Amino acid sequence: MDLVKFVEEQSVVKNQFPAFKAGDTVSVYYKIKEGAKERIQLYQGVVLQRNSVGNTETFTVRKVSNGIGVERIFPYNSPNIDKIEVNSVGKVRRAKLYYLRALTGKAARIKSKRV
Repeated sequence: MDLVKFVEEQSVVKNQFPAFKAGDTVSVYYKIKEGAKERIQLYQGVVLQRNSVGNTETFTVRKVSNGIGVERIFPYNSPNIDKIEVNSVGKVRRAKLYYLRALTGKAARIKSKRV
């Protein structure tokens, strides 16, 4: 095994989050430091993609705030993520949902998968 990969695996704390994929609506509880205080901010939206594997894995969440689309990239193994909740499971055919950026209103909805 490569020595760099071995050290990275030992140093990073692996978080236990529920399984989610592109198209799912998730709520990410993210810790934010403001001076000496720390608070948890809720960021709820649709997962556009999951990128990479292992310690460098990230996922992109998109939400619409005041009519403007906002995307945020979260590192999966970040110590600042308090928890992730899966609100609904989406029915999509693609792994990367970049086409949602061009859609607005009802066209931007994703059908829910029946469980």
